[in-house]
Amino acid sequence: MQSTRQSRKLDHVRCALELSDGPAENGFQDVQLLHHCLPELSLTEISLATSVGKQTLTHPLIINALTGGAQDVAYLNERLAVLARETQSVLAVGSQYAAVEEPELAETFRVVRRHLPQGTVWANLGAYATPAQAVMAVEMLDAAALQLHLNVAQELFMAEGDRDFRNYRDNIAAICSAVSVPVIVKEVGCGMRREAAESLLGCGAAALDIGGSGGTNFIAIEAKRKNEFLAEDLLAWGIPTACSLLETGSVVQRQRAALIASGGVRTALEVVKALALGADAVALAAPALRLVWSGDLKAAVEQWQALLMQIRQLLLLSGCSGIEELQKSPVVLTGLVESWSRQRGLTRRFF
Repeated sequence: MQSTRQSRKLDHVRCALELSDGPAENGFQDVQLLHHCLPELSLTEISLATSVGKQTLTHPLIINALTGGAQDVAYLNERLAVLARETQSVLAVGSQYAAVEEPELAETFRVVRRHLPQGTVWANLGAYATPAQAVMAVEMLDAAALQLHLNVAQELFMAEGDRDFRNYRDNIAAICSAVSVPVIVKEVGCGMRREAAESLLGCGAAALDIGGSGGTNFIAIEAKRKNEFLAEDLLAWGIPTACSLLETGSVVQRQRAALIASGGVRTALEVVKALALGADAVALAAPALRLVWSGDLKAAVEQWQALLMQIRQLLLLSGCSGIEELQKSPVVLTGLVESWSRQRGLTRRFF
């Protein structure tokens, strides 16, 4: 018999597949890369290698967390592991909280390691978990890092969600001290502002995954689960991903932490724009889930590889041989993103 938590995790998967992104935009329409008509490069020279903290990645695409602990999603974790293995991608699993509470669910996550024995896997828990539970989650997967997710908006609109978010900072700091791997703090769809980024890095986080608005919308998902109508302006709550990258960029650069972009990044051009704004890697959840949900794993691998090739081509079109060079290249900001940057004092050296 399914627990309430398992049923909720299945609802999240179904709703994520059924609902469209938004209604907020991710902001990348206001970010323009500059074409380089004389790149003096060969496509074979373009490197997609990057790093998140001390972890070196073959390329910047991360299969991000979405599927949590439920018996019926074990096969999705299996298929995501195959996609990660065949494309040399990092795989971040969904919340393992159900598995640390109900040990019989641990196998729904361990299946990842059977299909991705040598690859990079990131564990995942809510920031409310105890340090002991964090250690369990890492050991369950022999994980290279631990994601701690922040989902205040989702919890507030969830019928059975939390209403008290006090002492999170102290708990995150305790977890950072307890685990033997880097901690990545991630927002799940409403973005991070500069002040929060500073506080999180002060807790000991090694990386931030900004989870901006414009992609999978967990306020909308919880409204759908309750058959509740919410006004579109409320559904659009959050910081657009491009703006959140600017908010957090100067902070992580100053403290030498890693920055991961997520939140409605759907195309190769948006990936490259995110990298140009300072991201070290870009995480996609719903697009990867939709690829493996289709049933044709071979086609899923080919589409992910095609996305990587397009990223490589766009680097060449920008006159950049790699991601570090791209991060130093000029971009033009317009519209909301330009206004946001100016009003918040988020200038970067290449603007």
